[in-house]
Amino acid sequence: MSNMGQKILDAFQYILDLGPTVMLPIVVFILALCFRVKPGKALRSAVVIGMGFVGIFLIFDLLIESVGPAAQAMVERTGINLPVVDTGWPPLAAIAFASPVAPFVIPMVVLLNIAMIMMRWTKTVDIDLWNYWHFCFAGALVYSATGNFFLGLLGSAIATVTILKFADWSAPYVQKRFNLPGISLPTLSSAIFFPIGILGNKIIDSIPGINKLKADPESIQKRFGVFGEPMMIGLILGVVIGILAGFNTEGVLKLGMNLGAVMLIMPRMVRILMEGLIPLSDAVRALLKKKFPEREDITIGLDIAVAIGNPAVISTALLMTPITILLAVILPGNKIIPLGDLSTLTVPLAMIVLACRGNIIRSIFIGIPVIIANLYIASYLAPLVTQVAKSISFKFPEGASSLVNSFLDGGNPFRYWLVMISQGNLFAIGAIPFIAFFIWLAYKITRRDFDDNGQFKA
Repeated sequence: MSNMGQKILDAFQYILDLGPTVMLPIVVFILALCFRVKPGKALRSAVVIGMGFVGIFLIFDLLIESVGPAAQAMVERTGINLPVVDTGWPPLAAIAFASPVAPFVIPMVVLLNIAMIMMRWTKTVDIDLWNYWHFCFAGALVYSATGNFFLGLLGSAIATVTILKFADWSAPYVQKRFNLPGISLPTLSSAIFFPIGILGNKIIDSIPGINKLKADPESIQKRFGVFGEPMMIGLILGVVIGILAGFNTEGVLKLGMNLGAVMLIMPRMVRILMEGLIPLSDAVRALLKKKFPEREDITIGLDIAVAIGNPAVISTALLMTPITILLAVILPGNKIIPLGDLSTLTVPLAMIVLACRGNIIRSIFIGIPVIIANLYIASYLAPLVTQVAKSISFKFPEGASSLVNSFLDGGNPFRYWLVMISQGNLFAIGAIPFIAFFIWLAYKITRRDFDDNGQFKA
Protein backbone atom coordinates (compact mmCIF):
# COMPACT_ATOMS: atom_id res chain seq x y z
CA MET A 1 0.00 0.00 0.00
CA SER A 2 1.36 3.44 -0.89
CA ASN A 3 2.11 6.05 1.78
CA MET A 4 -0.64 8.28 0.36
CA GLY A 5 -3.14 5.41 0.49
CA GLN A 6 -2.14 4.63 4.08
CA LYS A 7 -2.54 8.29 5.11
CA ILE A 8 -6.04 8.41 3.56
CA LEU A 9 -6.99 5.20 5.38
CA ASP A 10 -5.55 6.42 8.70
CA ALA A 11 -7.45 9.72 8.43
CA PHE A 12 -10.68 7.95 7.53
CA GLN A 13 -10.15 5.36 10.27
CA TYR A 14 -9.71 8.15 12.82
CA ILE A 15 -13.05 9.66 11.76
CA LEU A 16 -14.75 6.23 11.85
CA ASP A 17 -13.33 5.48 15.30
CA LEU A 18 -15.30 8.46 16.61
CA GLY A 19 -18.42 6.39 15.95
CA PRO A 20 -21.54 7.43 14.01
CA THR A 21 -22.95 9.43 16.94
CA VAL A 22 -19.92 11.79 16.83
CA MET A 23 -18.90 11.41 13.17
CA LEU A 24 -22.30 12.14 11.65
CA PRO A 25 -22.89 15.43 13.56
CA ILE A 26 -19.43 16.66 12.45
CA VAL A 27 -20.23 15.78 8.81
CA VAL A 28 -23.69 17.38 9.10
CA PHE A 29 -22.26 20.56 10.71
CA ILE A 30 -19.66 20.98 7.92
CA LEU A 31 -22.29 20.26 5.24
CA ALA A 32 -24.75 22.71 6.81
CA LEU A 33 -22.11 25.46 6.80
CA CYS A 34 -21.30 24.65 3.14
CA PHE A 35 -25.01 25.09 2.36
CA ARG A 36 -24.99 28.47 4.14
CA VAL A 37 -26.92 27.54 7.27
CA LYS A 38 -26.16 30.00 10.10
CA PRO A 39 -23.47 28.55 12.45
CA GLY A 40 -25.76 28.51 15.51
CA LYS A 41 -28.56 26.77 13.64
CA ALA A 42 -26.08 24.36 12.01
CA LEU A 43 -24.58 23.45 15.40
CA ARG A 44 -27.99 22.83 16.99
CA SER A 45 -29.09 20.74 14.00
CA ALA A 46 -25.89 18.65 14.11
CA VAL A 47 -26.13 18.04 17.88
CA VAL A 48 -29.82 17.06 17.70
CA ILE A 49 -29.02 14.58 14.89
CA GLY A 50 -26.18 13.12 16.97
CA MET A 51 -28.46 12.74 19.97
CA GLY A 52 -31.16 11.21 17.79
CA PHE A 53 -28.64 8.59 16.66
CA VAL A 54 -27.50 8.03 20.27
CA GLY A 55 -31.13 7.21 21.07
CA ILE A 56 -31.61 5.02 17.99
CA PHE A 57 -28.44 3.01 18.66
CA LEU A 58 -29.27 2.65 22.36
CA ILE A 59 -32.65 1.16 21.46
CA PHE A 60 -31.12 -0.89 18.63
CA ASP A 61 -28.56 -2.27 21.11
CA LEU A 62 -31.43 -3.14 23.46
CA LEU A 63 -33.08 -5.03 20.58
CA ILE A 64 -29.84 -6.91 19.78
CA GLU A 65 -29.05 -7.64 23.46
CA SER A 66 -32.62 -8.91 24.00
CA VAL A 67 -33.04 -11.03 20.87
CA GLY A 68 -29.41 -12.29 20.71
CA PRO A 69 -29.46 -14.57 23.80
CA ALA A 70 -32.98 -15.80 22.91
CA ALA A 71 -31.83 -16.66 19.37
CA GLN A 72 -28.73 -18.43 20.74
CA ALA A 73 -30.88 -20.43 23.15
CA MET A 74 -33.18 -21.46 20.28
CA VAL A 75 -30.15 -22.53 18.23
CA GLU A 76 -28.78 -24.58 21.16
CA ARG A 77 -32.16 -26.27 21.58
CA THR A 78 -31.98 -27.53 17.98
CA GLY A 79 -28.78 -29.41 18.86
CA ILE A 80 -27.40 -28.73 15.36
CA ASN A 81 -23.70 -27.97 14.96
CA LEU A 82 -22.91 -26.54 11.52
CA PRO A 83 -19.29 -25.82 10.42
CA VAL A 84 -19.53 -22.10 9.54
CA VAL A 85 -19.73 -19.63 12.43
CA ASP A 86 -22.03 -16.63 11.89
CA THR A 87 -19.98 -13.82 13.45
CA GLY A 88 -22.48 -11.09 12.55
CA TRP A 89 -21.69 -8.07 10.38
CA PRO A 90 -19.22 -6.08 12.63
CA PRO A 91 -16.18 -8.30 11.84
CA LEU A 92 -16.99 -7.98 8.12
CA ALA A 93 -16.98 -4.19 8.42
CA ALA A 94 -13.60 -4.34 10.19
CA ILE A 95 -12.26 -6.69 7.48
CA ALA A 96 -13.58 -4.37 4.73
CA PHE A 97 -11.91 -1.23 6.15
CA ALA A 98 -8.61 -3.09 6.68
CA SER A 99 -8.50 -4.50 3.13
CA PRO A 100 -5.96 -3.14 0.59
CA VAL A 101 -8.72 -1.65 -1.60
CA ALA A 102 -10.28 0.42 1.24
CA PRO A 103 -8.02 3.53 1.02
CA PHE A 104 -8.91 3.89 -2.67
CA VAL A 105 -12.58 2.90 -2.47
CA ILE A 106 -13.48 5.56 0.13
CA PRO A 107 -12.44 8.67 -1.91
CA MET A 108 -13.73 6.94 -5.07
CA VAL A 109 -17.23 6.61 -3.53
CA VAL A 110 -17.22 10.30 -2.52
CA LEU A 111 -16.08 11.41 -5.99
CA LEU A 112 -18.56 9.08 -7.73
CA ASN A 113 -21.41 10.46 -5.63
CA ILE A 114 -20.42 14.09 -6.41
CA ALA A 115 -20.00 13.32 -10.14
CA MET A 116 -23.37 11.54 -10.31
CA ILE A 117 -25.14 14.47 -8.62
CA MET A 118 -23.50 16.98 -10.97
CA MET A 119 -24.46 14.88 -14.02
CA ARG A 120 -27.98 14.36 -12.62
CA TRP A 121 -27.51 10.60 -12.43
CA THR A 122 -28.53 10.50 -8.77
CA LYS A 123 -30.56 12.51 -6.26
CA THR A 124 -28.87 11.00 -3.18
CA VAL A 125 -26.15 12.78 -1.18
CA ASP A 126 -24.78 9.79 0.77
CA ILE A 127 -23.52 11.25 4.07
CA ASP A 128 -23.55 7.84 5.76
CA LEU A 129 -19.74 7.45 5.70
CA TRP A 130 -19.77 4.48 8.08
CA ASN A 131 -21.72 2.34 5.61
CA TYR A 132 -19.12 2.88 2.90
CA TRP A 133 -17.79 -0.40 4.33
CA HIS A 134 -20.43 -2.17 2.21
CA PHE A 135 -18.77 -0.87 -0.97
CA CYS A 136 -15.30 -1.68 0.41
CA PHE A 137 -16.37 -5.23 1.26
CA ALA A 138 -17.71 -5.82 -2.27
CA GLY A 139 -14.33 -4.70 -3.66
CA ALA A 140 -12.37 -6.74 -1.09
CA LEU A 141 -14.25 -9.93 -2.05
CA VAL A 142 -13.75 -9.36 -5.79
CA TYR A 143 -10.04 -8.55 -5.25
CA SER A 144 -9.53 -11.66 -3.12
CA ALA A 145 -11.45 -13.88 -5.57
CA THR A 146 -9.54 -12.67 -8.66
CA GLY A 147 -6.24 -11.29 -7.37
CA ASN A 148 -6.90 -8.26 -9.60
CA PHE A 149 -6.77 -4.93 -7.72
CA PHE A 150 -8.53 -2.96 -10.47
CA LEU A 151 -11.35 -5.49 -10.68
CA GLY A 152 -11.75 -4.99 -6.92
CA LEU A 153 -12.11 -1.22 -7.44
CA LEU A 154 -14.51 -1.82 -10.33
CA GLY A 155 -16.62 -4.09 -8.11
CA SER A 156 -16.86 -1.32 -5.50
CA ALA A 157 -17.73 1.25 -8.18
CA ILE A 158 -20.52 -0.94 -9.62
CA ALA A 159 -21.88 -1.46 -6.08
CA THR A 160 -21.81 2.31 -5.40
CA VAL A 161 -23.61 3.32 -8.61
CA THR A 162 -26.22 0.54 -8.23
CA ILE A 163 -27.05 1.35 -4.61
CA LEU A 164 -27.31 5.11 -5.25
CA LYS A 165 -29.77 4.37 -8.08
CA PHE A 166 -31.76 1.97 -5.87
CA ALA A 167 -31.80 4.61 -3.11
CA ASP A 168 -33.24 7.15 -5.59
CA TRP A 169 -35.83 4.63 -6.73
CA SER A 170 -37.08 3.74 -3.25
CA ALA A 171 -36.81 7.30 -1.80
CA PRO A 172 -40.45 8.37 -2.48
CA TYR A 173 -41.65 5.20 -0.72
CA VAL A 174 -39.26 5.75 2.20
CA GLN A 175 -40.42 9.35 2.60
CA LYS A 176 -44.15 8.55 2.44
CA ARG A 177 -44.54 5.09 3.98
CA PHE A 178 -41.78 5.36 6.61
CA ASN A 179 -42.53 9.06 7.19
CA LEU A 180 -38.92 10.18 6.57
CA PRO A 181 -39.22 13.36 4.45
CA GLY A 182 -36.17 14.26 2.34
CA ILE A 183 -34.41 10.95 3.16
CA SER A 184 -33.13 8.07 1.04
CA LEU A 185 -31.52 4.83 2.27
CA PRO A 186 -28.34 3.84 0.35
CA THR A 187 -27.43 0.86 2.59
CA LEU A 188 -26.36 -2.01 0.31
CA SER A 189 -27.52 -4.78 2.68
CA SER A 190 -31.07 -3.42 2.50
CA ALA A 191 -31.51 -1.46 -0.76
CA ILE A 192 -31.05 -4.47 -3.08
CA PHE A 193 -34.17 -6.13 -1.63
CA PHE A 194 -36.50 -3.31 -2.71
CA PRO A 195 -37.10 -4.68 -6.27
CA ILE A 196 -37.45 -8.20 -4.81
CA GLY A 197 -40.15 -6.85 -2.46
CA ILE A 198 -41.92 -5.10 -5.35
CA LEU A 199 -41.94 -8.23 -7.55
CA GLY A 200 -42.89 -10.50 -4.62
CA ASN A 201 -45.76 -8.21 -3.67
CA LYS A 202 -47.00 -8.21 -7.28
CA ILE A 203 -46.88 -12.03 -7.43
CA ILE A 204 -48.88 -12.29 -4.17
CA ASP A 205 -51.49 -9.94 -5.70
CA SER A 206 -52.31 -12.70 -8.20
CA ILE A 207 -52.59 -15.58 -5.67
CA PRO A 208 -56.24 -16.06 -4.58
CA GLY A 209 -56.75 -16.23 -0.83
CA ILE A 210 -53.21 -15.17 0.10
CA ASN A 211 -53.73 -11.81 -1.63
CA LYS A 212 -56.52 -11.06 0.86
CA LEU A 213 -54.35 -11.65 3.94
CA LYS A 214 -53.45 -8.37 5.58
CA ALA A 215 -51.61 -7.65 8.81
CA ASP A 216 -50.06 -4.20 9.11
CA PRO A 217 -49.73 -2.27 12.41
CA GLU A 218 -52.70 0.01 11.58
CA SER A 219 -55.15 -2.81 10.77
CA ILE A 220 -53.92 -4.89 13.74
CA GLN A 221 -54.44 -1.93 16.10
CA LYS A 222 -57.89 -1.30 14.63
CA ARG A 223 -58.94 -4.93 15.10
CA PHE A 224 -57.36 -5.68 18.50
CA GLY A 225 -57.54 -2.27 20.20
CA VAL A 226 -54.97 -1.86 22.97
CA PHE A 227 -53.44 -5.29 22.17
CA GLY A 228 -52.82 -4.13 18.60
CA GLU A 229 -50.60 -1.20 19.67
CA PRO A 230 -46.95 -1.58 18.60
CA MET A 231 -45.67 -1.78 22.19
CA MET A 232 -48.19 -4.56 22.99
CA ILE A 233 -47.22 -6.44 19.79
CA GLY A 234 -43.57 -6.19 20.92
CA LEU A 235 -44.53 -7.44 24.39
CA ILE A 236 -46.48 -10.43 22.98
CA LEU A 237 -43.77 -11.35 20.44
CA GLY A 238 -41.12 -11.08 23.17
CA VAL A 239 -43.08 -13.47 25.41
CA VAL A 240 -43.53 -15.97 22.53
CA ILE A 241 -39.81 -15.84 21.58
CA GLY A 242 -38.85 -16.20 25.26
CA ILE A 243 -41.01 -19.34 25.55
CA LEU A 244 -39.51 -20.80 22.32
CA ALA A 245 -36.04 -20.10 23.74
CA GLY A 246 -36.92 -22.01 26.92
CA PHE A 247 -36.45 -19.00 29.24
CA ASN A 248 -37.85 -19.07 32.77
CA THR A 249 -40.82 -16.84 33.69
CA GLU A 250 -38.58 -13.91 34.65
CA GLY A 251 -36.62 -14.14 31.39
CA VAL A 252 -39.80 -14.40 29.31
CA LEU A 253 -41.36 -11.32 30.95
CA LYS A 254 -38.12 -9.28 30.72
CA LEU A 255 -37.77 -10.09 27.01
CA GLY A 256 -41.41 -9.10 26.46
CA MET A 257 -40.96 -5.76 28.24
CA ASN A 258 -37.69 -5.02 26.41
CA LEU A 259 -39.17 -5.67 22.96
CA GLY A 260 -42.29 -3.69 23.86
CA ALA A 261 -40.01 -0.80 24.87
CA VAL A 262 -38.14 -1.04 21.54
CA MET A 263 -41.44 -0.76 19.63
CA LEU A 264 -42.57 2.22 21.73
CA ILE A 265 -39.33 4.22 21.96
CA MET A 266 -37.61 3.67 18.57
CA PRO A 267 -40.08 5.77 16.50
CA ARG A 268 -39.69 8.63 19.02
CA MET A 269 -35.90 8.55 18.62
CA VAL A 270 -36.33 8.74 14.82
CA ARG A 271 -38.54 11.83 15.28
CA ILE A 272 -35.74 13.52 17.28
CA LEU A 273 -33.28 12.69 14.47
CA MET A 274 -35.67 14.15 11.86
CA GLU A 275 -36.03 17.35 13.90
CA GLY A 276 -32.28 17.87 13.50
CA LEU A 277 -32.21 16.92 9.82
CA ILE A 278 -34.97 19.24 8.62
CA PRO A 279 -32.87 22.49 8.74
CA LEU A 280 -30.07 20.82 6.71
CA SER A 281 -32.55 19.28 4.28
CA ASP A 282 -34.30 22.65 3.79
CA ALA A 283 -30.97 24.45 3.30
CA VAL A 284 -29.80 21.89 0.69
CA ARG A 285 -33.04 22.34 -1.25
CA ALA A 286 -32.99 26.15 -0.98
CA LEU A 287 -29.42 26.44 -2.32
CA LEU A 288 -29.97 23.89 -5.08
CA LYS A 289 -33.19 25.62 -6.11
CA LYS A 290 -31.23 28.85 -6.44
CA LYS A 291 -28.30 27.32 -8.35
CA PHE A 292 -30.28 24.64 -10.23
CA PRO A 293 -33.97 25.64 -10.31
CA GLU A 294 -34.98 22.16 -11.50
CA ARG A 295 -33.06 20.23 -8.77
CA GLU A 296 -35.47 20.29 -5.82
CA ASP A 297 -35.35 16.52 -5.57
CA ILE A 298 -32.03 16.04 -3.71
CA THR A 299 -32.29 13.60 -0.78
CA ILE A 300 -30.00 12.96 2.20
CA GLY A 301 -28.69 9.37 2.27
CA LEU A 302 -28.80 7.88 5.78
CA ASP A 303 -28.25 4.53 7.50
CA ILE A 304 -31.10 1.99 7.29
CA ALA A 305 -31.27 2.28 11.12
CA VAL A 306 -33.66 5.24 10.73
CA ALA A 307 -36.25 2.89 9.11
CA ILE A 308 -35.91 0.11 11.66
CA GLY A 309 -38.17 2.02 14.07
CA ASN A 310 -41.15 1.15 11.89
CA PRO A 311 -43.32 -1.30 13.92
CA ALA A 312 -44.03 -3.49 10.86
CA VAL A 313 -40.27 -3.91 10.24
CA ILE A 314 -39.55 -4.97 13.84
CA SER A 315 -42.60 -7.28 13.95
CA THR A 316 -41.62 -9.01 10.69
CA ALA A 317 -38.01 -9.49 11.86
CA LEU A 318 -39.09 -10.95 15.22
CA LEU A 319 -41.47 -13.40 13.53
CA MET A 320 -38.74 -14.36 11.04
CA THR A 321 -36.24 -15.17 13.83
CA PRO A 322 -37.51 -18.69 14.70
CA ILE A 323 -38.38 -19.31 11.01
CA THR A 324 -34.74 -18.54 10.04
CA ILE A 325 -33.38 -20.98 12.63
CA LEU A 326 -35.78 -23.67 11.39
CA LEU A 327 -34.71 -23.08 7.78
CA ALA A 328 -31.01 -23.36 8.71
CA VAL A 329 -31.70 -26.69 10.44
CA ILE A 330 -33.81 -28.31 7.68
CA LEU A 331 -32.17 -26.99 4.47
CA PRO A 332 -29.95 -29.65 2.87
CA GLY A 333 -26.47 -28.36 2.09
CA ASN A 334 -26.66 -25.33 4.40
CA LYS A 335 -23.44 -25.01 6.43
CA ILE A 336 -24.03 -21.86 8.53
CA ILE A 337 -26.07 -21.62 11.70
CA PRO A 338 -27.52 -18.08 12.03
CA LEU A 339 -26.43 -16.41 15.24
CA GLY A 340 -24.55 -13.12 15.11
CA ASP A 341 -26.80 -11.69 12.40
CA LEU A 342 -30.14 -12.99 13.72
CA SER A 343 -30.78 -9.82 15.70
CA THR A 344 -30.31 -7.66 12.58
CA LEU A 345 -32.92 -9.35 10.39
CA THR A 346 -34.59 -5.92 10.37
CA VAL A 347 -31.97 -4.71 7.84
CA PRO A 348 -32.75 -6.86 4.75
CA LEU A 349 -36.45 -7.09 5.65
CA ALA A 350 -36.97 -3.29 5.94
CA MET A 351 -37.15 -2.72 2.17
CA ILE A 352 -39.39 -5.76 1.67
CA VAL A 353 -41.79 -4.38 4.32
CA LEU A 354 -41.61 -1.01 2.53
CA ALA A 355 -42.55 -2.58 -0.82
CA CYS A 356 -45.43 -4.49 0.84
CA ARG A 357 -46.93 -1.32 2.43
CA GLY A 358 -46.19 -2.64 5.92
CA ASN A 359 -48.09 -5.92 5.36
CA ILE A 360 -46.32 -8.29 7.78
CA ILE A 361 -47.80 -11.51 6.28
CA ARG A 362 -46.67 -10.65 2.74
CA SER A 363 -43.24 -9.58 4.03
CA ILE A 364 -42.76 -12.98 5.70
CA PHE A 365 -43.80 -14.85 2.52
CA ILE A 366 -41.20 -12.86 0.52
CA GLY A 367 -38.64 -12.95 3.34
CA ILE A 368 -38.47 -16.78 3.47
CA PRO A 369 -36.94 -17.30 -0.03
CA VAL A 370 -34.63 -14.32 0.61
CA ILE A 371 -33.33 -15.92 3.81
CA ILE A 372 -32.94 -19.31 2.07
CA ALA A 373 -30.79 -17.63 -0.62
CA ASN A 374 -28.73 -15.84 2.05
CA LEU A 375 -28.05 -19.08 3.93
CA TYR A 376 -26.83 -20.92 0.83
CA ILE A 377 -24.71 -17.99 -0.41
CA ALA A 378 -23.17 -17.48 3.06
CA SER A 379 -22.32 -21.20 3.15
CA TYR A 380 -20.71 -21.03 -0.30
CA LEU A 381 -18.78 -17.79 0.30
CA ALA A 382 -17.48 -18.74 3.79
CA PRO A 383 -14.08 -19.99 2.49
CA LEU A 384 -13.59 -16.74 0.49
CA VAL A 385 -14.59 -14.49 3.43
CA THR A 386 -12.28 -16.52 5.72
CA GLN A 387 -9.47 -16.12 3.15
CA VAL A 388 -9.98 -12.31 3.07
CA ALA A 389 -9.93 -12.23 6.89
CA LYS A 390 -6.70 -14.25 7.06
CA SER A 391 -5.02 -12.11 4.37
CA ILE A 392 -5.27 -9.04 6.61
CA SER A 393 -4.42 -10.99 9.82
CA PHE A 394 -7.90 -10.40 11.22
CA LYS A 395 -8.29 -11.55 14.84
CA PHE A 396 -11.02 -14.17 14.80
CA PRO A 397 -13.70 -14.13 17.54
CA GLU A 398 -12.96 -16.47 20.42
CA GLY A 399 -14.35 -19.94 19.80
CA ALA A 400 -14.72 -19.40 16.05
CA SER A 401 -14.08 -22.44 13.87
CA SER A 402 -11.83 -22.48 10.82
CA LEU A 403 -14.66 -21.01 8.69
CA VAL A 404 -16.42 -17.71 9.44
CA ASN A 405 -19.00 -15.56 7.70
CA SER A 406 -22.03 -13.38 8.38
CA PHE A 407 -25.21 -15.00 7.10
CA LEU A 408 -26.82 -11.69 6.04
CA ASP A 409 -23.96 -9.51 4.78
CA GLY A 410 -21.75 -12.47 3.90
CA GLY A 411 -24.70 -14.08 2.12
CA ASN A 412 -25.75 -10.94 0.25
CA PRO A 413 -26.92 -11.96 -3.27
CA PHE A 414 -25.63 -8.78 -4.95
CA ARG A 415 -22.05 -9.16 -3.67
CA TYR A 416 -22.16 -12.88 -4.55
CA TRP A 417 -23.19 -11.99 -8.11
CA LEU A 418 -20.33 -9.46 -8.40
CA VAL A 419 -17.81 -12.09 -7.24
CA MET A 420 -19.15 -14.70 -9.68
CA ILE A 421 -19.02 -12.24 -12.63
CA SER A 422 -15.46 -11.18 -11.73
CA GLN A 423 -14.41 -14.85 -11.85
CA GLY A 424 -15.93 -15.23 -15.32
CA ASN A 425 -18.74 -17.55 -14.14
CA LEU A 426 -20.86 -18.16 -17.26
CA PHE A 427 -24.07 -18.64 -15.27
CA ALA A 428 -23.58 -15.27 -13.47
CA ILE A 429 -22.73 -13.49 -16.75
CA GLY A 430 -25.67 -15.16 -18.51
CA ALA A 431 -27.98 -13.99 -15.71
CA ILE A 432 -27.26 -10.29 -16.46
CA PRO A 433 -30.07 -9.82 -19.04
CA PHE A 434 -32.55 -11.73 -16.85
CA ILE A 435 -31.72 -9.66 -13.74
CA ALA A 436 -31.91 -6.47 -15.85
CA PHE A 437 -35.33 -7.59 -17.13
CA PHE A 438 -36.68 -8.27 -13.63
CA ILE A 439 -35.39 -4.90 -12.33
CA TRP A 440 -37.03 -3.19 -15.33
CA LEU A 441 -40.25 -5.10 -14.58
CA ALA A 442 -40.16 -4.00 -10.93
CA TYR A 443 -39.51 -0.42 -12.06
CA LYS A 444 -42.52 -0.53 -14.41
CA ILE A 445 -44.70 -1.79 -11.54
CA THR A 446 -43.60 1.12 -9.33
CA ARG A 447 -44.37 3.66 -12.08
CA ARG A 448 -48.07 3.03 -11.39
CA ASP A 449 -47.60 4.65 -7.98
CA PHE A 450 -46.87 8.03 -9.60
CA ASP A 451 -49.22 10.46 -11.35
CA ASP A 452 -48.65 12.07 -14.74
CA ASN A 453 -46.59 14.84 -13.09
CA GLY A 454 -44.27 12.31 -11.46
CA GLN A 455 -45.72 12.88 -7.98
CA PHE A 456 -45.88 9.87 -5.66
CA LYS A 457 -49.50 9.05 -4.90
CA ALA A 458 -49.46 5.74 -2.99
